[in-house]
Amino acid sequence: MNILFIGDIVGASGRRIVADHLSCLKSKYSIDFTICNGENAAHGKGITRKIYNQFKNLGIDCITLGNHAFAKREIYDFYADTEDLLIPANIEPLDFGKYYKVYKVKDMTLCVVNLYGEAFMNRVGDAPYPYMEHVLEKVQADYYFVDYHAESTSEKQFMATLYKDKIGCLVGTHTHVQTNDARMIGSTAYITDVGMCGAVDSIIGRDFDELYQSMVLGEKTYFKVAEGQSMINAIVVSVDDVTKKSVKIETISFVEAPSV
Repeated sequence: MNILFIGDIVGASGRRIVADHLSCLKSKYSIDFTICNGENAAHGKGITRKIYNQFKNLGIDCITLGNHAFAKREIYDFYADTEDLLIPANIEPLDFGKYYKVYKVKDMTLCVVNLYGEAFMNRVGDAPYPYMEHVLEKVQADYYFVDYHAESTSEKQFMATLYKDKIGCLVGTHTHVQTNDARMIGSTAYITDVGMCGAVDSIIGRDFDELYQSMVLGEKTYFKVAEGQSMINAIVVSVDDVTKKSVKIETISFVEAPSV
């Protein structure tokens, strides 16, 4: 089984490049299941019904979220109609949404889990560990894949080490810069941050001039997503069909050709 995980999709440029290249990526890497983080998909903050449906129509099987999960208020209205949209377990409000789902992929059961870091994050409602423990104790699956949306590098490494050999893969999201540490921790495939899909000439997806106005000039600005030439950051995890354990994690990172 080969699992593709696409890093935080930021705004229109991120959605466009994923739409343009997803089919080729799935073919090249013989992908059986695709996950993306969509918490920045709608103008850089949150997700809408329309974008959720767009991702599903592209062939993305599961969408995870993060600190901007509730940035678009309409999520409260359409969430009940979604089957494959996960919200981090320990983000407030704690009683809204689902944070894991079990899928049948080939001859395996795959459980996708969405958790949330505590350090330097807003809306933290609880520690992530009881939620992970609940899944491991109560949810029967051959393979557990975790999107850990967190700021702190050490927190992500700690989580992967704590659950090594119990979960198949833990990927970090949120910081939007792909790290050079994809590796195996025990039998757990790991990377501190998958990176992002969005504008290359940006500050982790945001427009530089707007940030300058806000950070240097002290002016009130709105969250403006950068435009222009885009990049894709993702990972592929290969799982042995017999042992049902990860055997390889590979990073994907490329910039689209400039428009003429």
